[in-house]
Amino acid sequence: PRFVAVKELNKLPKDKDQEFKNEIQVISRVHHKNLVPLLGFCDEEQHRLLVYEFMNNGCLSGFLFGDSKPGWNQRLQIMFGIARGLVYLHEECQTQIIHCDIKPENVLLDESFSPRIADFGLAKLLRAEQTRTTTGIRGTKGYVAPEWFKSMPITTKVDVYSFGILLLEIIFCRKNVLLNPDEEEQAIL
Repeated sequence: PRFVAVKELNKLPKDKDQEFKNEIQVISRVHHKNLVPLLGFCDEEQHRLLVYEFMNNGCLSGFLFGDSKPGWNQRLQIMFGIARGLVYLHEECQTQIIHCDIKPENVLLDESFSPRIADFGLAKLLRAEQTRTTTGIRGTKGYVAPEWFKSMPITTKVDVYSFGILLLEIIFCRKNVLLNPDEEEQAIL
């Protein structure tokens, strides 16, 4: 049997319906060994479900910040894998994707502890002729690039900034900021 992970999207506003469909269409065509594959989805009435391949070893935060710390070589391979996934999203896929929420909870580990970038819920898609976009602030406290606060156009650099924060966390096996439990998983929208 094949295991899957199902993510339910609650409270999706009606005006975001078309955006949801566009993102599903693009993300379903994105295939890379360092991205969590989208296997399917449900878009019936008020039900919005995403079906992903199940990752046996959970999210990177549990691995990094748990009791036993990964060795340096393993951390290095994780860094390279995340970087390869971001290069694919930013430069190699047909529609450039800015993830907007790179953090340890959005990197999952497969059965061999290879990293897979997940959760494209805040992602921004750029048309072929675009290199930047303007949008409301997106991301998670502690990983949000300064551009968001300066009302500057958003480019792939926002992911590079978040990746830099993530690299420091991987190197030191320590969270960059300690948040209250209520704030921990809270994305800024």
